[in-house]
Amino acid sequence: MGRTSAMILVMGSFRLPAANFDKALPMMAKVIAATRAEDGCILYAYSRDVADPEVIRVSEKWRDRAALDAHFKTAHMAAWAQERAELGLSDRDIRIFETDEGIPV
Repeated sequence: MGRTSAMILVMGSFRLPAANFDKALPMMAKVIAATRAEDGCILYAYSRDVADPEVIRVSEKWRDRAALDAHFKTAHMAAWAQERAELGLSDRDIRIFETDEGIPV
């Protein structure tokens, strides 16, 4: 059996003022589409919390840490960082987990 690389899961949330949600939708759609096209991205999703519509849940799955590290350096993530500051995002809590489910390399 060959060597395996640990898959990376990213889970978290951030708060987005309800008044800015409609303005944020096209920005979020743009960063989601660009990220999903990245090498190593298995899942990248945002979802609005039903119990608290100002909370956006973040779910990501990456082939390995190198793919996630490359993601942080993309132009679309730099643009999203600027846009989210303008939207009043707060309480950002994002955690990175290495899974014990390996992907053959």
